[in-house]
Amino acid sequence: MPNPHPSRILFWLFLAFLCALACLRSRGQELATDRVIGQLEVVATFDGPMPTGVSVAGDGRIFVNFPKWGDDVPYTVAEVKEGKTVPYPSAAINHYGPGDNPADKLVSVQSVVVDPSGRRLWILDTGSIAFGRVQPGGAKLLAVDLATNRVSKKIIFPSDVALPTSYVNDVRFDLGRGTEGMAFITDSTSNGPNGIIVVDLGSNTSWRRLHDHPSTKPDAEFVPVTEGEILALRLPGQPPQRFSVGSDGIAISPDGKTLYYCPLTSRHLYSVSVDRLADRKRSDAEVAATVLDLGEKGGAGDGLESDAEGRVYLSDYEHNAIRRRNPRGEIETLVHDPRVLWPDTLSLAADGYLYFTANQVERQAVFHDGRDLRQKPYVLFRVKVDGTRIQTRRAPAPT
Repeated sequence: MPNPHPSRILFWLFLAFLCALACLRSRGQELATDRVIGQLEVVATFDGPMPTGVSVAGDGRIFVNFPKWGDDVPYTVAEVKEGKTVPYPSAAINHYGPGDNPADKLVSVQSVVVDPSGRRLWILDTGSIAFGRVQPGGAKLLAVDLATNRVSKKIIFPSDVALPTSYVNDVRFDLGRGTEGMAFITDSTSNGPNGIIVVDLGSNTSWRRLHDHPSTKPDAEFVPVTEGEILALRLPGQPPQRFSVGSDGIAISPDGKTLYYCPLTSRHLYSVSVDRLADRKRSDAEVAATVLDLGEKGGAGDGLESDAEGRVYLSDYEHNAIRRRNPRGEIETLVHDPRVLWPDTLSLAADGYLYFTANQVERQAVFHDGRDLRQKPYVLFRVKVDGTRIQTRRAPAPT
């Protein structure tokens, strides 16, 4: 048998080299994936109950809360110290059990907010366990003096303000009104009328506005999608039911003139005049006349926040994102990350970071035929932004 010509051998070796190279390239080739936007930092993780609210004081102290939705909740408000949570302002007030007066204890807290003065942490207690009826005297707003860690004010909502079906959700403050300022609270219940609750912090009085107004109600046509699936209530042995929750996120403009809010199951952002909300002489129709539908905000969201530049920060649980809307109505994306599983409360801190919890609400058993798909730990993230925290327009009077 004759020997192959050397040129032919070189040809076949070269061809084999090309095939091997192509094979290596195909094995190492990366397919396109969803982009990550923003540089997230993990501030703390939680291996116990799921958190909702977060707020950061001017000196860097971090506070979180754990509502009683079904998890074992040893304390419903905590301060984060060296990555661990400790009950705040005390273990005693966090211990609510049979025989306790709901007015004297923290029943189930949905939100904690350091007010613009930076001197007080306000605790919004739903007075409701597992979304049940409000315990008489349980729905309330408490102020804790951050210098002494003692409760300095307690405002209990009457039953015609926090209704038996209410679920008080989030709160923002304008300390430039009245003698001590005013608070504005969303009622996000899925079992009754929604609305905005106004609180005069000086007189301890409160009243409802936009009671069952369409802007505070769930969007009846909206179908939420999370992690690629339609989000619906799915209980064992029952057909899927629409997930519908009303006014939830809330924020206030730096001049205290405009209140922003959004239903949880809606992609729309709304605003209303704070002057009209705060004036008890105005009729409900006069308040409603100032409501504006600011349009879709890029996705459905839970928490809202605002900065001194007049921009509104928007959580987006449908797209694992945080967005920001400027006064011209333009929306930019600050965060998009697959780890941001249900961004909840937003808190803009003095250190220039936006803090937020990611608590996997969409993975709860109520959405998955009784199977709890949440994966601990839950996370407190932060991302650097160029916004400035709103400061008080006037120091509050001593309480």
